Amino acid sequence: MGSFLLAGSLHAQGVAPDAFVRQLSDDVLNAIKSDKAIQGGDVARIRDLVDAKVLPHVNFQRMTAATVGRAWRTATPEQQKRLQDEFKTLLVRTYAGALTQVKSSTTIQLKPWRGNATDAETVVRTEVRGSSDPVQLDYRLEKAGDDWRIYDVNVLGVWLVDQYKNSFAQEIASGGIDGLIAKLAERNKTGGKG
Repeated sequence: MGSFLLAGSLHAQGVAPDAFVRQLSDDVLNAIKSDKAIQGGDVARIRDLVDAKVLPHVNFQRMTAATVGRAWRTATPEQQKRLQDEFKTLLVRTYAGALTQVKSSTTIQLKPWRGNATDAETVVRTEVRGSSDPVQLDYRLEKAGDDWRIYDVNVLGVWLVDQYKNSFAQEIASGGIDGLIAKLAERNKTGGKG
């Protein structure tokens, strides 16, 4: 699962969304391919790469709010912040492993973009190609000033927000917002198990 982790530290100023995704993907792929520690699974180096090149281009508040659903509006600002922080940690842990799967032959192929240059939101479709079957990897983007922000990712036909929405709703139904926060924190402490 390659996920949203193909991003980089650049600005979209006047760049079309597909060109933005291309630049982000190339930036991260090149960083991975040139870093033996990341290729070897060094979690600290992977987190550094994600923090520096990916996170600046993801709207985690929107992603978390969409995943939590209606309960987001009733959560306190502190609960919202904790949810967002725990969800971000979960996603980084979940998808950091995908970065170690990048090989020197890995490439990103963009599908033809079917948007309009003035769109405030759009989808850019890509395919990750390597030594195995191609992996569908699509991005929902929003315009944020002169930049683009990722707010959802589709891996192999499943949108990230949809993937977590049901399990989050179940946790909220049984333990409220604090129960969901506690469950996410527990998963993050145990490395995603549980």
